Formats: sequence, structure tokens, C-alpha cells
Amino acid sequence: MLALDLAIVGLESLHTQALRAWLGCGLAVAAAILLRPDGGLLLIAIGGYLLALAVRQYRRPASARSSPDPAQRRSAPGVKHVLFAGLIVTLVSLAPLVPWTWRNLQTFHRFQPLAPRYANEEDEFVPMGFDRWVKTWIVDYSSVEEIYWPVPGSPVDAEKIPSRAFDSESQHQQTVQLLKDYNQLLHISPELDARFEALASQRIHDSPLPYYAGLPLLRIADMWLRPRTEMFPCDTRWWEFNDDLQWSVLAVSLGLINLVYVFAAFSGLLRGRFLPQIALLLSFLVLRSLFLGTLENPEPRYTLECYPVVILLASGLFRS
Repeated sequence: MLALDLAIVGLESLHTQALRAWLGCGLAVAAAILLRPDGGLLLIAIGGYLLALAVRQYRRPASARSSPDPAQRRSAPGVKHVLFAGLIVTLVSLAPLVPWTWRNLQTFHRFQPLAPRYANEEDEFVPMGFDRWVKTWIVDYSSVEEIYWPVPGSPVDAEKIPSRAFDSESQHQQTVQLLKDYNQLLHISPELDARFEALASQRIHDSPLPYYAGLPLLRIADMWLRPRTEMFPCDTRWWEFNDDLQWSVLAVSLGLINLVYVFAAFSGLLRGRFLPQIALLLSFLVLRSLFLGTLENPEPRYTLECYPVVILLASGLFRS
């Protein structure tokens, strides 16, 4: 979030302070990318916002762009300033990736500026078919703990699979058989993975809209609204209230606290443009949420990066 703060500072000034802010913004984005590849979403959010700002400034009347009012000029930086800022942030952000990219070109003879999606070795088998099958039905963190994480190495209880994982009785039987075969091996072989892939392809072909739209939206909602109990010994299925009373109360309380944060942010946003460059902050929230919807492991912790923006938006409730 330091990168977003520095971007806002840079947009509010046209002088040396702005140059330092944009350099700092690029360094912050570079650090985020090196820490986790999805930190690149910051660069996309900032770059997209600057591009939109440049287009808007280009379409403004010339009289408005050359206004004698210093305050107005500061609030509306020129096209050249915006494009130059975007160039600085992009170059500084991507510069640390150059050695890594060059190394991969020389060693593996392929263009790979970021770590692999599944952090796998060059010749390591990744059960992409199983992951794709999981994405045809998973929407909640409880399934991550019960189904996704145990594979491979631990048995999976087919009774834990929700009914949305199959569309017919024959598909149900096929799914149960696949899990039975996995439980015998506790490993996904290429042959078994191909069977998971075939089942996933069939489900996607029969119901493309849920796969590409409905399920991602449900995963996003689960990550944003679920009680953040993963670091506590609460029952993963907290809504069934079969845990000790203290942990059930804790789960419900954490859920209510989370809802208060989200509701406060939304209510603060409705009060209007009380934050500078609020579209930049919102674009990051949207991009981050859309990205999370593509994951096969919806974990609430992935939304924590958004909470500085949530708190800023919620502060609008206390603005006089």
C-alpha cells in the first residue's frame, strides 16, 4: 500500500518532490513483485489509472490545462507529467526482474520474468487437471482445508464434497470413483490427473457461465465476508455450530467485525470523493478481487492487502 500512497503524493505535485515520490512508488512496487508475483497488480492499477488520467487530461480544453490558478494545476497534472510518471514507475518496478529474466533465458531457454504459478521445479509434475476440476465447484475456505490442501499425501473424504461438484448421478459416481482411486495412491499420477481434467472439461462445457462468472464471484464473496478464523482453533464449518461454545462465539464475532469493516468502507465511499485519487484505490481493490476469484484456493488472508484501502474508505464516515 506504500506504492499507492506515494502515487497519490506524486499526483499532487509537479516538482522535485513528485520525482522522488514516483521513484519511491516504483521501488515499493518492485518490492511487492519480488515478495509475491501478484504484487504486479499494483503496477497494473497505477499504470491503468495514469493512462486514464492522461487521456482525460488530453481531452480537456487547452484553457483549463493552462489555468493560471496554481491550485487547479496541481490538482490536474499535465499529460506529459502523467506519462513521465508512468514511465518512471514502470521502469523502476520492472528493473529488478531483468537479472531473473535473463537467468531464465540462459538456463531454461524461456522467457519467465516471474516465479511459476505453482512454484514448481522445471521438471516437476503439476496436477493441472485436478486443480481445474476443483475450480469447477470450490467457493469456500472449508473446502480448501478439507479437499484441496490434503492432496497429495492425505486421504480425502468424498462425503465432504458439496453437491455443486456434480450435475448428475452419473457424474457423482464418477467423482466418487476418482477420489477412491486417489485415496488408494495418495498421489495424483498423470493418468489420474487426465481423468480429473476430462471431468472438469465436461462440467465446464455443460455449464460455462458458473465456471467463468458465478463461481469466481462466490469465491470473492467468501474471501471478503468469511469470519477470519483460519488462525484460531475454530471449526472450519463454523456455521454448523458444532464447536465448543467459546469458539462458535468467536467465529460469529469475527464475522460481524469483518462485516462492520466492509459496510463502513462502502458507506464511507457513498459519501463522495473525500480522498484524493480515490479511483486509484478502488481500481486496486477491483483488480485484486478479480484476481482472487481466479484462484482454486479461496483463503480470506488474501484480502488483507486490501484493508488499508478499506480503512481509508471507512474513514469517510467520520469526515465532517
